[in-house]
Amino acid sequence: MDLLVKRHKSQIFTFQKYPCTDVRRSLRSEARLRNAIPRIVLFAKPNFLGRHSIPSICESQEEIARAAIKHALKALRKRHLLEEGAHAPAFIALSKPIVSQGSEWKEKAESLELELQQCYKAQSRLSEQLVVEVAESRASKALLQEKEAAVSDLQEKLTQTREECSQLKADLEEKIKALELILSENKEIRAELENMTAKAKKAEADNKMLIDRWMLEKMKDAERLNEANALYEEMVERLKASGLEKLARQQVDGVVRRSEDGAEYFIEAYVPSACKHRIQAHDGGCASILFEYNSGKFITGGQDRTIKMWDANTGSLSRTLYGCLGSVLDLAITHDNKWIIAASSSNNLYVWDINSGRVHHTLTGHKDKVCAVDVSKVSSRHLVSAAYDRTIKVWDLQKGYCTNTIIFYSHCNTLCFSMDGRTICSGHADGNLRLWDIQTGKLLSEVAAHSSAVTSISLSRNGNIVLTSGKDNVHNLFDMRSLEVCGTLRSAGNRAASNWNRSCLSPDDNHVAAGSADGSVYIWSISKADTVSTLKEHNASVLCCSWSGLGRPLASADKNGIVCTWA
Repeated sequence: MDLLVKRHKSQIFTFQKYPCTDVRRSLRSEARLRNAIPRIVLFAKPNFLGRHSIPSICESQEEIARAAIKHALKALRKRHLLEEGAHAPAFIALSKPIVSQGSEWKEKAESLELELQQCYKAQSRLSEQLVVEVAESRASKALLQEKEAAVSDLQEKLTQTREECSQLKADLEEKIKALELILSENKEIRAELENMTAKAKKAEADNKMLIDRWMLEKMKDAERLNEANALYEEMVERLKASGLEKLARQQVDGVVRRSEDGAEYFIEAYVPSACKHRIQAHDGGCASILFEYNSGKFITGGQDRTIKMWDANTGSLSRTLYGCLGSVLDLAITHDNKWIIAASSSNNLYVWDINSGRVHHTLTGHKDKVCAVDVSKVSSRHLVSAAYDRTIKVWDLQKGYCTNTIIFYSHCNTLCFSMDGRTICSGHADGNLRLWDIQTGKLLSEVAAHSSAVTSISLSRNGNIVLTSGKDNVHNLFDMRSLEVCGTLRSAGNRAASNWNRSCLSPDDNHVAAGSADGSVYIWSISKADTVSTLKEHNASVLCCSWSGLGRPLASADKNGIVCTWA
């Protein structure tokens, strides 16, 4: 469209330029001619002054000039006509379209200007869109670069992962080979295990047969021992009848020994009346006290985790045993005075060699604090213990391991062996006295001894009477053969201080001593069933009492760790 407009403008310019130029030229030449006439006349005056007169000369000159002018005008008009005739066709041809199409060109020019403005607007919009698209393109390009970088990283990671996967595959193959090897070895071990199991079953059958034979021999030995005990009781009755009661009391392990060390010092138990020694034995309470067999020494165990040996005559400390990891709750000693056993709150039992003063065994197996322990009166090899885990365990003291475990719903507070070593007497938190077979662990019999927990059990020297004490502040005497009550002892002021309040029988089985929560020690006569003495020296609750096998003294211990000996 712009090209067309320029073409038409060039045609108009040519039309205006060339025709008008010729006309203008002719007019300018005519004007110059008219102006040149006076000059011609002036220049001609000198030439005519000499020949003619002035009027004639002037008239002739004007005529010549007019003729020249006319001639020149004719020539110019002729030339003009010729030029006009030459340019007339072109002028006519050009003048017609310009006149007729001028308005159309103007309208088209206006419409083209409008279109041009719209084009400018569209161009501005497109420019803006172009700027936006360029920005988006740059952002897309940056994002594309990031994606390409991420793709390269992922490719590197993929390469690493593939390498790791190949390594893991190699490791897996090695593991599979190792597993196959282990499985083959496992099959071989299983075959060996089956062979060993068969051998073990055979050995167990043989062992069972040997145990049966051994049990048969033990039964025979027990029968012989029962016969010996019956013979011994008959001899004792005869000696009592002949007035030799003192000699009959010199017995150890059911056999009369006249040359036994200390037997010459055995006398009938006396009822003490005064405190002989007051000893600060332990830091904290002292829960257990006992005398050595046929000796003037006694042993104490306390909350300070120590075992101490004392001279009853002087009240001096002779030895301290260490190694216990908890409070000592009960003590036992073998009949040869070689081993001391302590029941501890650390759930263990500790066995000391008295000669070396070192721990020989630590018996583990209980799951709660061990509160009672006793050694067989027939053999120093067998040991029995009770704990708050509701179990009673039988131990082999020489080998140091458990041989039997009895489980019962009510935990045992105290226990002791029978004289024949085949029965365990136990006192429980439900107030019952129970008898157990040591070999089979079966319950032989039981009796409701107290209305509350049993705190102490003591066996008489002949093994026929068992003393039980309870939290109901009652002390009962039972016949071991029938479990019938043959005596009941109580006092208005006597109150049990704890679940391990240990009472004791005198060596002649005629008296009972028990501590009380008010710090007193009460002594009862079994024959009279009444209190014969009340000993007061302690300032705290008395936890345990023990009577020397020599008849004197009586020892007691309280919650403050004070030990008193009474004579």
